[in-house]
Amino acid sequence: MTQEAPRKAPPPPEAAQNVPDVLAPAKLGPVTLRNRIVKAATYEGLSRKSLVTDELIEFHVRHAQGGVGMTTVAYCAVAPEGRTDRRQIQWTPEALPGLRKLTDAVHAEGAAVAAQIGHAGPVANPKSNGLPALGPTRHFHATTTSITKAATRDDLRRIVAAHAHAATMAIEAGFDAVEIHLGHNYLASSFLSPKLNHRKDEYGGSLENRARLSRDIARAVRDAVGDRIAITAKLNMDDGVPGGFWLDESIKVAQWLEEDGSLDALELTAGSSLLNPMYLFKGDAPLREFAAVMKQPVKLGVRLVGKHFLRAYPYKDAYLLDDARQFRAALKSMPLILLGGITNKQVMDQAMAEGFQFVAMARALLREPDLINRIKADESVRSLCIHCNKCMTAIYGGTHCVLTGPIPTQRKG
Repeated sequence: MTQEAPRKAPPPPEAAQNVPDVLAPAKLGPVTLRNRIVKAATYEGLSRKSLVTDELIEFHVRHAQGGVGMTTVAYCAVAPEGRTDRRQIQWTPEALPGLRKLTDAVHAEGAAVAAQIGHAGPVANPKSNGLPALGPTRHFHATTTSITKAATRDDLRRIVAAHAHAATMAIEAGFDAVEIHLGHNYLASSFLSPKLNHRKDEYGGSLENRARLSRDIARAVRDAVGDRIAITAKLNMDDGVPGGFWLDESIKVAQWLEEDGSLDALELTAGSSLLNPMYLFKGDAPLREFAAVMKQPVKLGVRLVGKHFLRAYPYKDAYLLDDARQFRAALKSMPLILLGGITNKQVMDQAMAEGFQFVAMARALLREPDLINRIKADESVRSLCIHCNKCMTAIYGGTHCVLTGPIPTQRKG
């Protein structure tokens, strides 16, 4: 994070004739999407008792109706202690009927649907879950005001197997793809971080050891499902934390994942939900709104020192592109999904011209779920999102753009 890797120059003009059309159908592993635009995983706050609700189905149907090629159901936990909150979806037999209802509804609108599978690790809320949060090493985390337990080897083997099981259940539930969460200092990402991982065994120390869990999870998922479903992963390029995981190590991990043949595409992200969450989002840091929805003593902490944790970063379109170029240059052929500030057709075309196969959108689609249909009708259309990031504070009652009014509220439970 303290140095800048060399940037890859844009492709020469003669390569333009091979640039794919972002609005045309495209293959993602064994799945054909109607276009190359993915609704990125944004925690919806609309599950209840670890199960799907009608409100969650309606959320994804809106995005499918709005024209995306694929929508992503966020944060489906592979283990009970791996939930960020007890209401979060968990892969259990009881969840399957609701998940099948969701995938059927999205497919009826012509879109594909992915499930994000993962383990929150130190980002999990142990008080809500009634279970200790797990991490590479024992550590106190101010965001959850709790101590993370060091995961044992048996814990890690169980969690690897749970990812594979989740992927097989995703097939049963009708999903077209799974996205493995290797970012934001969730469990696998926390093992990648030299700041968080102080282990002395085969899961700590060298980059190869710190990457062991991520690679084991991806290989286990591939071994379990073969080519029956597309497999992607969300990988941090940079934690945004001094002493954390950074570009040089992340590029090497991406190369190992490509060599392993475990993934059909890699989505590049950044930031730490644990230590620097705004690093991913860029734009305003809504401190007042965050404090308003927090419980004590976190509410008081946000008011007093929140500006040191929720830092504001300048926004620009395609703000992760400069870093993501390094991955495109270093990888041989693995498809890459560009995330971060994708707001209009011109930015999408730039991503395609620079060798990215897909783009992922989040806040722009929360503001306007029909944005893709509007871009299809008029390529000059630009997102109305102002990057105020107040949507982040809406997750506790149903994620939505606060400027366009609330969606149906979630019942208690």
